[in-house]
Amino acid sequence: MWKILASSPRVLREKGLADLQKLTAAVPALIARCQHFEAGQGPRSPLMTSLGTKQDLKSHPAHAHDPAPVGKQQVDASRFQQLTDDLMPRLVDRRNGQKVQPTFSVEELQRRLNLLRTFMNTSKIDVVLFTSYHNINYYCDFMYCAFGRPYGLVVTMDNVISISSAIDGGQPWRRTQIGENVAYTDWQGDNFYHAVQTELAGKGLMTLGVEFDHMTLEGFTKLNQAVPDMQKIDIGKPTMRMRMKKSEEEISLIREGARIADLGGWAVVEALREGVPEYELANRATSTMIREVARTYPHSELLNTWAWISSGVNTDGGHNPPTSRRVRSGDILSVNTFPMIAGYYAALERNMFLNHASDAHLALWEINCQVHRRGIELIRPGARCCDIATELNEMYREHGLLQYRSFGYGHSFGSLCHYYGREAELELREDIPTVLEPGMVMSMEPMIMIPEGMPGAGGYREHNILVVTEDGAEDITGFPFGPEHNIIKK
Repeated sequence: MWKILASSPRVLREKGLADLQKLTAAVPALIARCQHFEAGQGPRSPLMTSLGTKQDLKSHPAHAHDPAPVGKQQVDASRFQQLTDDLMPRLVDRRNGQKVQPTFSVEELQRRLNLLRTFMNTSKIDVVLFTSYHNINYYCDFMYCAFGRPYGLVVTMDNVISISSAIDGGQPWRRTQIGENVAYTDWQGDNFYHAVQTELAGKGLMTLGVEFDHMTLEGFTKLNQAVPDMQKIDIGKPTMRMRMKKSEEEISLIREGARIADLGGWAVVEALREGVPEYELANRATSTMIREVARTYPHSELLNTWAWISSGVNTDGGHNPPTSRRVRSGDILSVNTFPMIAGYYAALERNMFLNHASDAHLALWEINCQVHRRGIELIRPGARCCDIATELNEMYREHGLLQYRSFGYGHSFGSLCHYYGREAELELREDIPTVLEPGMVMSMEPMIMIPEGMPGAGGYREHNILVVTEDGAEDITGFPFGPEHNIIKK
């Protein structure tokens, strides 16, 4: 047992949710036995001396080199427990400072919670535990930074509690606009699940909604250990569908994001010249957008805005990062700018050429622009995602280019980024039958990739953001596209 105590962090990790109180309850008798053992046979473990105060160490038999017999000096169990709790609390209060100005109004956040609770009521779900970036951000205006630690948001019919790591200080509490926050420490393994257990266990809650598409097998196992009597129900897909239709406040924010993405594109045009590395162009676009986000939303946290600027062969992928490759005259470029506002994504994606384009490049570019224009026309209420994809496929087929198409034709917008979020049921793909409705916001972004060695080699993609309206769609991207605009002569 002594060996177990001495390596308790490892044991807790291995055993998952072992109850530390059961372990520490055995300490007084254990110490007495170890003292007895030590008097005749061996050294004392250093664990206990690391937990006491200076005075405790003075009076400790090991410190005095005077091993005491059993019964002569008994360790006070409550004192030891108090020392342990003082030094290694599992949960802490981090209410520091004042609540910050929210990204959205309290009424907007309450609207989301009301919609969620209506679904919980009809689905007989007592409580929800969100763990994803996008849903925690969506329901409480807090975007966490995981760095290997789990985060959560507990929503009941009358309460909201964010669960964060103590490493974040008071920031999660300041950002949680409706409800409270509890922080867990790293002192013991699985303190996050201890926090979940503290909030949920013993309260008569029978059903728990969790995001099956976000929770790992290990996380699900530990959750079951924390609240074994609660039935787990998938809330991932239903909440995804709730997020697919945007409110007026969300559309207003996305509209600003589109405007700022355009500014990032113009920053690339200004900086573009022969010999400039891709990463320098990306840095110029990113810094321009961050400054504008800060100016427009002075109370917002500034995180995750980025740009991907690719040239030549590097344009063959939709998500290729910048490199140190230097742009050459005649190069095809893929310009992608992504301002992030409080976890909300916007994008501009454009083909450009420096100084000139070959005839083969021009022909392919114009075909892709034709598909892009038609795709914009097809986004309207009542259209099905799969039908839009099928019609655009036929356009590529007529030009003998369908085999060079890279991915679906567009996706939803909202609380998402390149490492979190995805409203997969609102993507323009052949396998998605979703019917478009007013309030949905999505991209049109056809892409083809012509391999190296072929005439016109490179990746071609244009990207606009559209808001579905009652009778059509509003294109909120202002940056022009096509050969007549984006052959940049320097």
